[in-house]
Amino acid sequence: MSINTIVALLLFLTISEGVLGDHGVNQRCRCISKEKRPIRRYIGKVEVHLPSSHCQDIEIIATLKKDGQKICLDPDAPWVKNVLQRKQAQRRKP
Repeated sequence: MSINTIVALLLFLTISEGVLGDHGVNQRCRCISKEKRPIRRYIGKVEVHLPSSHCQDIEIIATLKKDGQKICLDPDAPWVKNVLQRKQAQRRKP
C-alpha cells in the first residue's frame, strides 16, 4: 500500500480532535505505546488523528466494545490498515 493511499485513507477517516485539558487544546501526543497485536474483534470505534502542531505522529485510537477503554494502535501494523479500510468502506455505504 502506497503512502498516498494511506494518507488518503486517513483523511477520509479523520475525526475532529477531542477536547483535552483545561483550555480545549491537546498539548502533546496521546499515544505513548501502541498495540501491535491484532485486537480487531474487540474494537467498537476508531479515531484517526493526523499530525498537528502538538504531535507529529499519526495516532489511531480504538475504543473497545466491552468497556470503552481507549487503546492506541500501531498505524504501520497490517491488521490496523485492514481495519481502517473496512471502516472506510462502511462509511461509503448509503
